[in-house]
Amino acid sequence: MTTFLQHHRPPLILASSSQTRAKLLDSAGLSVVVQAPGLDEAAMRQAVGGDDLLTPNDVAEVLARAKAEAISELAPEAYVIGGDQVLALGDQIIGKSENMEEARKLLLDLSGKTHELHTSVALAKEGEAVWSFTDVARLTMRKLSPEFIGRYLAAAGEQVLGSVGAYQLESLGVQLFEKVEGNYFSILGLPLLPLLAELRKREVIEG
Repeated sequence: MTTFLQHHRPPLILASSSQTRAKLLDSAGLSVVVQAPGLDEAAMRQAVGGDDLLTPNDVAEVLARAKAEAISELAPEAYVIGGDQVLALGDQIIGKSENMEEARKLLLDLSGKTHELHTSVALAKEGEAVWSFTDVARLTMRKLSPEFIGRYLAAAGEQVLGSVGAYQLESLGVQLFEKVEGNYFSILGLPLLPLLAELRKREVIEG
């Protein structure tokens, strides 16, 4: 939808296949073109995650910037938003589950423990990232039985595979937790308020 926020301003592109990120921007009144970056995210995560010098924050930021820059090279006149999210359980960085069996094992590992979500957003113009921001949330899961996890996954369906934690806090996933510390938008996958502030600062949207 076209809104007064972007009248006669540079176009906005979301370099992501995440429906949740697209919905967050749409709900905020932004008109964005959604274009998946076409990168091999699994290979990228393995490459950057294997470097002990990179923290979970670093990994999330590198991937968010890479996505934004990949699309920005194709559309240099636009501002391109890239985002990524990394789950850290202690020293272990965990990516998305490829199937429901991996999701089940992951939830068993997270059960009764506290993990961190490192969520990064980047803004690119003319092929280069011009801004980025990373937020961290801490989430503590209830102690879950294998039977409950099985019923949860059956009810939630394969859409949970789109989340690094195999849960979606905005829906049934909230049933898995006893404590959540952090920004709600960041947990969903996009630090929305810092992004909007930067877009206003750059006059990409009306302030």
